[in-house]
Amino acid sequence: MATFPPYPTHPSGPTEGPAGGALRHAHWWQRWGSPRGRAQPRAWGKVRYGALSSLLALSGLVILALVREQTGTEGFLVGLGLAVFPVPLLVAAFRWLDRVEPGPWRNLVFSFAWGACAAALIAIVANSFATRWIATATADPSSADTLGATVIAPIVEESAKAAAVLLIFLFRRRDFTGIVDGVVIAGVTATGFAFTENILYLGTAFGTDQLTGDSGIASVTAATFFVRIVMSPFAHPLFTVLTGIGFGISALSGERQHVRRVLLPLSGLLLAMSMHALWNGSSSLGEYGFFAVYAAFMVPAFGLLTWLVIWTRQRELRTVRAELPAYAQAGWLAPAEPYALGSMRARRLAREYARRHLGRPAARAVAQYEAYATSLAFLRHRGRLGRARADFVVREQELLGALWERRAVARPALDHAARTIAPAPVLVAPPVIWPTYGQQPYAQQPYTHQPYGQQGYGPTTPYPATYNPYRS
Repeated sequence: MATFPPYPTHPSGPTEGPAGGALRHAHWWQRWGSPRGRAQPRAWGKVRYGALSSLLALSGLVILALVREQTGTEGFLVGLGLAVFPVPLLVAAFRWLDRVEPGPWRNLVFSFAWGACAAALIAIVANSFATRWIATATADPSSADTLGATVIAPIVEESAKAAAVLLIFLFRRRDFTGIVDGVVIAGVTATGFAFTENILYLGTAFGTDQLTGDSGIASVTAATFFVRIVMSPFAHPLFTVLTGIGFGISALSGERQHVRRVLLPLSGLLLAMSMHALWNGSSSLGEYGFFAVYAAFMVPAFGLLTWLVIWTRQRELRTVRAELPAYAQAGWLAPAEPYALGSMRARRLAREYARRHLGRPAARAVAQYEAYATSLAFLRHRGRLGRARADFVVREQELLGALWERRAVARPALDHAARTIAPAPVLVAPPVIWPTYGQQPYAQQPYTHQPYGQQGYGPTTPYPATYNPYRS
C-alpha cells in the first residue's frame, strides 16, 4: 500500500511560477533573508542585527537621559508608571488583529523599540532644533511653538515612525504580505513612540504640580493623564496606521507596478502627517477646538479604520478557505482542514482540544500548524495572481514541510473542531482517535503517484472541492 511522500514533484523549475509566468528575481535586500542566500550572508546578517540592536540600545539610553533630565528622577518614575497603562491593551489589540497569520514576535519587539527609542529620539532632537531655529529667525517664540507643533512635529514624528515600517517592508518581506501586517507594525511602532512621549508629558506635568502644590483631580498631571491616556491613547497609532495601510496595499501590488508601490506608502504617510497636524492644531481652534476635532474627525476615523482592518481580516479567512482545498486534494491536508483553518472559532477549538488532551506543547504545535497553513494559502494566492517572487517554490516546500512535521498533532485537533462546528450531515468520516507523539493519526490510504497538482493525487475526500461546511 503506497504512502504519501513528504515532498511532491514540482512542475518545471524554480524559474517558473504557478501560473506559468517567469518568477522575478528578488531584490538585494530580500535576498539577504532568503534561504538560498543564507550560507553567504549569515555572518553578515548577525552583524546587521547586532548593529541594529546596538543602535536601538544606544538610542534608548540617550532618550532615557534626555527625558530624565527634563522631568527629574521622581517625575520620570511617575510618568513611567502612568504611561504604561495603555501599552498592554494596545499591543494586545494589534496582536488580536494579527491572529489570522501571526507575525513573529521579533518584528513587534523591533517595532516597539524603534518607536520608543529611535523615533522618539529623532523627534525630540529634530523638533527642538527646528523650533529654536524658527524662533531665532522670526523673533517670535509663541508662533514658533505653534508652527513647530502643527507643521514640524507631524512631519518629523510620522517620518521617524514610518522608518520602522519601511525597514520591515524591505528586510522582512516574507512577514509583510498585506494590509493587516502594515497596520500591526505601524500601530505597535506608534504605541512605543506614544509610550515615551507620555512619559515626557506626564513627568513634566508632575514637576509642574510639585512647583505649584496642586494635587488630585485639579492637578495638571490628572488632566494630562485624562487627555492622553484615557481619551486618546489611540491617537499616535491611528496616525501611523495610515502609513501602514499604504505599505500594506503596496505589498499586495504586483512587482512591476513600481509607481503604485512607491506612491501608496507616500500617500499614506502624507495622510498620517495631515491628521497629526489637525490633531496638534486643535488646541489653537478655541476653547472647544480639541473636542470638536476629537468628535468630528478622530472618533469617526478610528471607527472607519477599525472596520477596514476587521473586514480585511475576514477577507484573509476567505482566502484561506479558497486556496487550501488544492492542497487537500493533493493529500497535504485532511479534507475538512481548509474550512476549519478558515474559521477563527474552529482554530480556537482545535488549540483548546490539543491543550486539553496533550498539554501546552501540543497547543503550540497546533497554533504553528495554523499559522503555516495560512501563510501557505496567502503564498498560493499571490502566485495565482501572478505576484509570485523568486523564492516561491522554496517557500512552498518550507511551509509544506513544516505542516507535515506537525500533522500528527494538528490534524486530529482540527478534525475535532470541524466536527464541532460543521453541520451534522457533513460529518460522514469516521471519528479520529487522538494519537500520542510519534504515532500516525490516520490509517494509510492508497495514492496514485501523478505529478504534483494533477487530479487524483491525494486521498479520496468526503467533501466536494467547492463545498464549504462553514457557509450557512
